[in-house]
Amino acid sequence: MEVYDFGLRLKELREAKKLSQTEVATRLNVVPSTISGYESNTITPSLEQFTRMAILYNTSLDYMMGLDNRVCFYLDGLTKDQQQTILDIVNRLKEAFLQSE
Repeated sequence: MEVYDFGLRLKELREAKKLSQTEVATRLNVVPSTISGYESNTITPSLEQFTRMAILYNTSLDYMMGLDNRVCFYLDGLTKDQQQTILDIVNRLKEAFLQSE
């Protein structure tokens, strides 16, 4: 069984967004050393900060906490037709990958 590393997950999410610790700190209204503490597992974020990071990183709290290892993305800001088009594309890709295995 693999050990879950919360700080590593936060670092990966931050880097995927191409943000520095300083940029994240500014957006969360904390000092950069706080973000460093989160990523090194020496400081535990408050529920409010967890929520703000989930919004910033466009992910779920379950993913951040390691309860769910599926990467998720949100389609907020898109029309229902645009959302359906994206879901159709994802389903076609899944089918194509399954057929190629």
